[in-house]
Amino acid sequence: MVEREKVEPGVINMFKVNMGVKSGERLLVITDVPTTEEWVKRESKELAEVVERSLLARMVSEIASEKFPSCKVQFYAYPTVGRHGAEPGKEVEEKLKEADVAIAITSYSLSHTEARENATKSGTRIASMPMFLPEMFYPGGPMATDFTKVHDECQRIAKLVDQAREVTVTSPGGTDLKFSLEGRKGLIDDGIFTEKGAFGNLPSGEVFSVPLEGTTNGNLVVEKGWYANLEKDMFFVFQDGQVTKVIGGGKVGNEFREMLACGKNEEPYLSRRNCAELGIGTNPNARRPDNVLEAEKIRETIHIAIGDSSHMGGKVTADLHQDFVIPKPTLKFDGKAVIENGKILI
Repeated sequence: MVEREKVEPGVINMFKVNMGVKSGERLLVITDVPTTEEWVKRESKELAEVVERSLLARMVSEIASEKFPSCKVQFYAYPTVGRHGAEPGKEVEEKLKEADVAIAITSYSLSHTEARENATKSGTRIASMPMFLPEMFYPGGPMATDFTKVHDECQRIAKLVDQAREVTVTSPGGTDLKFSLEGRKGLIDDGIFTEKGAFGNLPSGEVFSVPLEGTTNGNLVVEKGWYANLEKDMFFVFQDGQVTKVIGGGKVGNEFREMLACGKNEEPYLSRRNCAELGIGTNPNARRPDNVLEAEKIRETIHIAIGDSSHMGGKVTADLHQDFVIPKPTLKFDGKAVIENGKILI
């Protein structure tokens, strides 16, 4: 059960600091709820997390109504879509467009969708919070970090990303990847979304960029414990920018083998297998490894994503965007280490 007294200060701070809410603005809190099919297929523990997240979203809308009485607050729930990056439908898009500020506390991410992008283009400030947990609002949690310091470190790293051409990522767990960032920019998610049309994750804290299409080669190892319900290491083999094989991972691995269907050379599988993102975590208060939203923000980690890159400056449009976090990485730009064994060197 979500305890209001524990999350309320963090919620108020989010609206004031992260979103910069002003008097008279239209606020939308949006969530997704399990479909009938999910009630049948998913385990009770997973369903409980989804339902708790929706209840948290409802509570956030109630706090907003009480603490920001000059604002018009709307709460909206829609059926889950089954994958991060899948489109939520036109009704959701229209709701987002109608708001000045939108908080998306969902189980499946809206970040890499046309609905979200069209809403930000229309001027809506959006915080995408997929897989968000109530304790992220608690004192000392990833929402309680010093976002000024996060911003400054993101700026320093982004400048290096702008200059980088050849990239290597290795880790003690077995990751060994190479790709090009030539011509690609370093983008920042620093948690401050106060300008019209601003967008990012909460909790935030990362620099990210898009590997040049067709250049990623090597192995990505997702270590057990570093993805929800992952009890065995999972290996992704990349060749010329595409996942060609998924090895291990137990039940989670089976889900990705089905989702990516590496033996099939047609859509939507081809676009799902694209190497879509390099991310660098910068939030010192992020700690939890098995929740991707928080894990990818853990300072001095790296994450690699597959699927859609079109909403970050890439060329691939897909109905999937999934991140995988690498602990204790060594990251080199053009042969020079930026992170070594999980320690930022700049």
